[in-house]
Amino acid sequence: MTHSAAHPVAPGARFAVAPMIDWTDRHCRFFHRQLTRRALLYTEMIVDQAILHGDRDRLLGFDAAEHPVALQIGGSDPQRLAKACAIASEYGYDEINLNVGCPSDRVQSGTFGACLMRTPGLVGECLAAMAEASKVPVTVKCRIGVDEQDPEEALDALADAAVAAGVRTIWVHARKAWLQGLSPKENRDIPPLDYGRVHRLKARLPQAFVGLNGGLKTIRMAQEATGPLDGVMLGRAAYQTPDILGEVDSAFYREPERPVDYPALVAAMADYADRHMAAGGKLGQVTRHMTGLFTGLPGARRWRQILSEGANRPDASPRLIYEAFAQVRLEPAAGARDAA
Repeated sequence: MTHSAAHPVAPGARFAVAPMIDWTDRHCRFFHRQLTRRALLYTEMIVDQAILHGDRDRLLGFDAAEHPVALQIGGSDPQRLAKACAIASEYGYDEINLNVGCPSDRVQSGTFGACLMRTPGLVGECLAAMAEASKVPVTVKCRIGVDEQDPEEALDALADAAVAAGVRTIWVHARKAWLQGLSPKENRDIPPLDYGRVHRLKARLPQAFVGLNGGLKTIRMAQEATGPLDGVMLGRAAYQTPDILGEVDSAFYREPERPVDYPALVAAMADYADRHMAAGGKLGQVTRHMTGLFTGLPGARRWRQILSEGANRPDASPRLIYEAFAQVRLEPAAGARDAA
């Protein structure tokens, strides 16, 4: 697995795996960390009320191996967000991020997420309160606008409010969110991408960190998209084809290229699953994040099948990971990768 040296990224450019509800839990992040030492990993969005009233250790706890790791919070009340940040920063996250981009119905009913694009002043109040309460940097992730908003005006207003609140890192999903008429799933694909809008924001705010999210499927695409920006963030591609994360450290952090040590990865995940099960967890909670490995290689289908069908059986044990791995051939014959 290699990347092209023809597309070097700017020194200091960061690579992140996007926060994804139901996907980027602590088990997913531990798995991704076996593939990349340097990428910034995000939690799922956790609502401030859950942090204030829920099982904090379950919601906020993570393995030290996950660093650097960022917590994403959802909310729209400055005081609640400040209290949640104060609690969360004690857990040792490297960054706390405010969600101003999620278009889900659940988020809209709570008047936060992407609909906050309409109230940049409130976003600024939230970020300022979070920054005052947090021991770690506070950042924001947003869209370029929602519904009928003009993306030029909407994104500038949001970014200006963030900067005025002392926030210096702005991650932008380079699509509008259509809160009326599109489902959350459709909002990830149908609104057109506008990378140029994110580039214009960076040109306007050269001292801010501006990172790009949306539509990036490979490490080469991520390298090419970085351009004048400070970072890129991949979501579904990183989750569904996690092997690509093995390219991140060399492509973005100038570390020597080295192939993924798959036997070591499998052993690490089996050991992790063993510890998780000893603490009362289920094997499937770990292995469900691993099924996308080896996509295109001979045996990948059997790998997925064995993990998917076997992990939730009552007698499932971490040995299942080794059994599935035994079906994979890491060196495909010419043309075999596409046929697996």
